[in-house]
Amino acid sequence: MITPTDETELAAVIDQAEGPLSISGGATRGIDVVGTKVSTRKLSGVTLYEPGALTMVARAGTPLEEVQSILAQEGQQLAFEPADYRGLMGTQGVSTIGGAFASNSSGPRRVQAGAARDFLLGVRFVDGRGAVLKNGGRVMKNVTGYDLVKLMAGAYGTLGVLSEVSFKVLPKPECSGTLVWEGLDPVQSLRVFTASMNSPFDVTGAARLPEQEGLPSKTLIRLEGFESSVQYRMRQLESKLDVFAQPHALIDADALWQAVRDVEPFKRHVGAIWRSSIKPSDMPSFVERIPGEHLVDWAGGLVWSLLDPSVDLRDLRGEIGGHSTLVRAAHGGQAFARFEPQPSPLAILAQGLRAEFDPRGILNPGLMG
Repeated sequence: MITPTDETELAAVIDQAEGPLSISGGATRGIDVVGTKVSTRKLSGVTLYEPGALTMVARAGTPLEEVQSILAQEGQQLAFEPADYRGLMGTQGVSTIGGAFASNSSGPRRVQAGAARDFLLGVRFVDGRGAVLKNGGRVMKNVTGYDLVKLMAGAYGTLGVLSEVSFKVLPKPECSGTLVWEGLDPVQSLRVFTASMNSPFDVTGAARLPEQEGLPSKTLIRLEGFESSVQYRMRQLESKLDVFAQPHALIDADALWQAVRDVEPFKRHVGAIWRSSIKPSDMPSFVERIPGEHLVDWAGGLVWSLLDPSVDLRDLRGEIGGHSTLVRAAHGGQAFARFEPQPSPLAILAQGLRAEFDPRGILNPGLMG
């Protein structure tokens, strides 16, 4: 594996490449592309942090834990809640800030705060020619090149290899409260999600954990802020949803939300793991139609599914729209394309973008079609 220590070395590696390159950060997401392995993990370190401006600049290989530790000292956080999939994928690497943005990793708080790409202010990256490019800025008001910054988030290194990212951070809330309903079916959970998200109580998480080891399912609603406000909003929401059984009211139930964020219920189970983005209103039909176990996030808009490895989930969705990604294929199981095939107009656009930024087709080739 090639591990450049700075941007100049990274550019030279790509410029001098004679074949495909398999690009990764901390190698925690189980993405294995044919080619010479190149990791950005040694491009590490926070280069600028301005707590008062709610901005940070870090090299792409900086460990997420380091970023989060520095932010915690100032009472701040990565509000998009990047996930740790090492347990789910069985990997041993170290999650990096560049990897979080390259995969647009966005946890339960997306329903309120937005996705990882919404916090990305600027990027430096090396394209497929070995040229160093930069786009965006270091302050929230700077929108120069805004679209290209967003484009790099979720491109999985296929358009360029991130070397540095600047991003927005937010204050960490004083208190987190969670309402927990046990044993609700998917239709009832959706009713809780819909009523909660349509309420004025600023919900920052709406998820459903499946039944586990004989324990009932858990439907979760999270509220955050000042403790007195959280307590008041929890009481108000309880009364609004009194058609169901009385929920448990928990303060600082971080373990539950970590389980949702990192898909912990499936990490020790054999089978293929799929991640589907759908209309929240379709969630009960989706769960009923797809044979397997399901963890629901984003108020019904995101469903993680544990399936038999011989099943292509996309063939079973029927009239249900959205898109599904094969996150983990079981060992020895049938291989399906990782990402949802794009409609022809989008495929043509994506092909044009790759030709512009990676004309030799060497950056994670075949990963995204």
